[in-house]
Amino acid sequence: MKPINVGLLGIGTVGGGTYSVLKRNAEEIARRAGRPIQVSVVADRDVEQTRRLTDGNCRVTDDPFAVVADPEVDIVVELIGGDEVAKQLVLQAIANGKHVVTANKALLAKHGNEIFAAAQKKGVMVAFEAAVAGGIPIIKALREGLTANRIEWIAGIINGTTNFILSEMRDKGLSFTAVLKEAQRLGYAEADPTFDIEGVDAAHKLSIMSAIAFGNSMSFERAYVEGISTLDAADIRYAEQLGYRIKLLGITKRTAEGVELRVHPTLIPTRRLIANVEGAMNAVLVKGDAVGATLYYGKGAGAEPTASAVIADLVDVTRMHTADPEHRVPHLAFQPDAMVDLAILPMAEVVTSYYLRLRVEDRTGVLADVTRILADHDISIDAMIQREPGDDEQQTDIIMLTHQTRERNIDAAIVGIEALAAVQGKIIRLRLEQLL
Repeated sequence: MKPINVGLLGIGTVGGGTYSVLKRNAEEIARRAGRPIQVSVVADRDVEQTRRLTDGNCRVTDDPFAVVADPEVDIVVELIGGDEVAKQLVLQAIANGKHVVTANKALLAKHGNEIFAAAQKKGVMVAFEAAVAGGIPIIKALREGLTANRIEWIAGIINGTTNFILSEMRDKGLSFTAVLKEAQRLGYAEADPTFDIEGVDAAHKLSIMSAIAFGNSMSFERAYVEGISTLDAADIRYAEQLGYRIKLLGITKRTAEGVELRVHPTLIPTRRLIANVEGAMNAVLVKGDAVGATLYYGKGAGAEPTASAVIADLVDVTRMHTADPEHRVPHLAFQPDAMVDLAILPMAEVVTSYYLRLRVEDRTGVLADVTRILADHDISIDAMIQREPGDDEQQTDIIMLTHQTRERNIDAAIVGIEALAAVQGKIIRLRLEQLL
């Protein structure tokens, strides 16, 4: 049978892995897809290096727009990253009637609504398993495996860089700055790690999963995003003493008031499986009304883990290449005319539990003043640690865990507590999830 011809845009880490795995496992992939899948042309700025990598087995160009216009190309695989040029290329490929496979989470989080609408109109597929959590097949699980369920919430460790940093801070008691430098030395963090450590990368991925889970439009611009760059090693130690681990979580929940869409450091009970995901690994916990909680774990980045997801998409597209577009799995799980524009809940209206760390003067009555202010805002205390001050210390730390409350209540209480004369500096506030 005639092979499916792939135009590969970018042959960097993921592109190189995709080319290598396709070549190495060509026979096995063809048996699964029903026909051979071959890279017929690669576009990359470094033409000579690309020719060496591909051993002359395909055409090479430095013009990606020539690839999306090539009549011989059936599927365009976009692996160049970024969102402006990538958007132009993907939309042009769709306009030319080509299916698209992409690992570009920023592209989909920002422009997914437009891209999927264009693909639907043209009758082509846009596949994106590799855009979220690398080699973990979470998109397929949400779109197909859990389709009988009303998804209640998703909580994911979906950025390996931040998970590595938090694991090292906990294991070695080091500061954020020290561990970030080590992560950069080892290649886990970029020279400019801002997108990772400030939670933007996780928010891109979370926006995609949220849209699939709830049939909502892409809502990245409305997500609450908070990173780990200001996290103190002391809070990681105190959390451990209380039976919790701190992870950067992407959380999306369906509530009666709207959809929560938030990324931030989160305390999780150490007995939860997801709390014990260490190093650069990823994990996504999905709660469905019928199936309960399901956990998906694996490598969230890297050449071949991500290539695994890219090629799985290539196989899916190849299988459905000639199928009636009306009978394909919808891009975001729900039929296009059944998509909705659900309200994204402002962070002030989110209900969760909290970790508070206060630096206070070591004198009588301070704790009573603090608890009174909390009570005035309908906040109750679940657990507390008061560190014993040293012989020469006049100040001490008080650490509190609260029961669930609305965020605007905790915001108001913090303002009141910080105004107390005995409270020194700013209160450290982290959110806490039981993930039941």
